[in-house]
Amino acid sequence: MRPNLSQISHLTPIAIGAHISYLINRMFFSIIIPLYNRPQEIKELLETLALQTYKQFEVLVIEDGSTDDAEEIVKSFSNQFDIRYFVKPNSGQGFSRNFGFERAKGDYFVIFDSDCLIPKNYLQAVNDSLTANWLDAYGGPDDAHPSFTPVQKAISYAMTSPFTTGGTRGSKKGIGQFHPRSFNMGLSRKAWEKAGGYVITRLGEDIEFAIRINSLGFKIGLIPDAKVYHKRRTDFYKFYKQLHFFGRARINVYKFFPKGLKLVHFFPAFGTLFIFFTVIANIARWRISVLCNISLTVYILLIFFHAWFKNKSLKIAFLSIIASFTLLIAYGLGFMQDFCKRVILKIS
Repeated sequence: MRPNLSQISHLTPIAIGAHISYLINRMFFSIIIPLYNRPQEIKELLETLALQTYKQFEVLVIEDGSTDDAEEIVKSFSNQFDIRYFVKPNSGQGFSRNFGFERAKGDYFVIFDSDCLIPKNYLQAVNDSLTANWLDAYGGPDDAHPSFTPVQKAISYAMTSPFTTGGTRGSKKGIGQFHPRSFNMGLSRKAWEKAGGYVITRLGEDIEFAIRINSLGFKIGLIPDAKVYHKRRTDFYKFYKQLHFFGRARINVYKFFPKGLKLVHFFPAFGTLFIFFTVIANIARWRISVLCNISLTVYILLIFFHAWFKNKSLKIAFLSIIASFTLLIAYGLGFMQDFCKRVILKIS
């Protein structure tokens, strides 16, 4: 709960500090979850929230124009914790989160995607971290749950590998300012009130929101212990579509913050062009094809052995190669598509 200083102004500075610390230690969280046609996913997510060791929270489920709603599932948890269910016309996840912000009771908001599973000590870890080192907004890492399929674990590897995304997701070591992502993110009520919520509802809405919060002078950081298990996609075709969308989203954010587009964001596009060049070089039997083939072979072996070491599974290691190249090409093509269209040709 937010400290009311008017009620404690008669106390000594030390006593005021102790009182504020006491209130922070009893922080009340509002968990906001947008939902679209995923009743089984929200059931599994809510089951993990029912096991939280830290009990001071509410849950707001925002049904975003679904045709397959989860009303009965959500209501079945009403005797386990404070939960509210809202139905609204479809507007996308960003504006659905805004809908939740406006109705939340807490002074700190936590945002999850519906395809996440939450470890039972998540809220306790967040509360402890914010008490020790206050952040106006935070993000946390994601990982693959033991129950996930081999394809899901391979996709999770690709999304967190040092050979694909640079390994900066959920890592203390990153390139530039850390930007929380909305599958696992929190922000204070004050940060929301000042920033005004999401201004785009999809296609990079979380990156734009994080950059804007940071630009307003709020303190943003990673809480390493605030981990979630993120299911990602269940097959490579869906994963390809998602990452192609992510590549386009980076250019959408550029339209709001041109200085936010860095050289590192071009790397997947460079990698995609290199793969295509290698294919052409082999077909044309150019001498440089030998060097290209060696480079790709080394890259594949690095992915394979690193994924094998991390997951202790040969099957997941092989699938991780497919997932990594899917990520690289899908993101690269999406990025190049909208870069040419919206940056070079100036087509909205």
